[in-house]
Amino acid sequence: MKTIDIHTHLLSPETRFNRLYDKIAVRFFARKLGTDPKRLMSNPYDTYVESMAKAVRESQYLEKACLFAVDARFDKKGREVKRDKTVCSMTDDVLAVTARYPDQFIPFFSINPWRDNALELIEQQVERGCRGAKFLQNYWGVDLNDEHLIPYYEKLKALKIPLIIHIGSEYTIESFANFEHPNMLELPLATGVTVIAAHMGLGRFNHKLLLWRNLSKNPRYFDDDYYRLLDMLKQHDNLYADISAILAPLRARALRHLSQQTDVHHKILFGSDYPVPFSIRLNSYDLPAKTTKAINQLDNPFDRYTAAILEYFPPESQIYQNHKKVLR
Repeated sequence: MKTIDIHTHLLSPETRFNRLYDKIAVRFFARKLGTDPKRLMSNPYDTYVESMAKAVRESQYLEKACLFAVDARFDKKGREVKRDKTVCSMTDDVLAVTARYPDQFIPFFSINPWRDNALELIEQQVERGCRGAKFLQNYWGVDLNDEHLIPYYEKLKALKIPLIIHIGSEYTIESFANFEHPNMLELPLATGVTVIAAHMGLGRFNHKLLLWRNLSKNPRYFDDDYYRLLDMLKQHDNLYADISAILAPLRARALRHLSQQTDVHHKILFGSDYPVPFSIRLNSYDLPAKTTKAINQLDNPFDRYTAAILEYFPPESQIYQNHKKVLR
């Protein structure tokens, strides 16, 4: 079985692991991501790119990975107001990496719709080889149902460019929770854009008193957004969803349930959300210890992620081939 990872990220060339989250991730997860911790700390960007390309190339399951940029935050007057120095990589950076590693990566652009020349930039980046678009509207603070965005969506539709929209919790970057729910999909879908909802609407810390419910495998305690998204997948022909970052504990508990929702499997795409850390041994899914121990011993981070998913979606599952429906 070979597939395409529909959801991976390029870090910013300005990355310096100074944030507390970054330092923890580097210390505990760098080797599990196929990266040497000391080299990653001393030369973050080059080490990250080289290690990621090597992991894709050597993976027994991946053909390629879709590599995302994440644009900066802008106000409605087109002025840049914030750029996260770890997460925000520009589309030019993604294109440079994919030119260097064309057999490993497929470039996706990220263009904040409040940029003055957003529509022109879309055409330029598609001409340069980008095959998809990535929104992190919860970081940008952009309401995707703002009718001023209709020309942006129409441009994507005309160029047959799929749009990946973050749906669900966000813990790796400052975000506005009001813009993380499935209602953000409504106007892009109505305009006719092919939309991919990332993360299955899972991962929110919903139960503040009975904390154990946040890790419970009982479907009655899953996120409301998860069930709303399942319904929307059945209602909209132009809506898909990916399982990126689903191995995070607040999401992994839903894997068995999702594997049984066979009426939407033709709309689910495989994705990892690399480099977001994930745990194999300590997690909320229902895999036996012997299985998780064997998976955890795999060196390649993409193969380790895929091996866990294969326990729920066997090699013949549609999710590994659905990328063919959305990528030009």
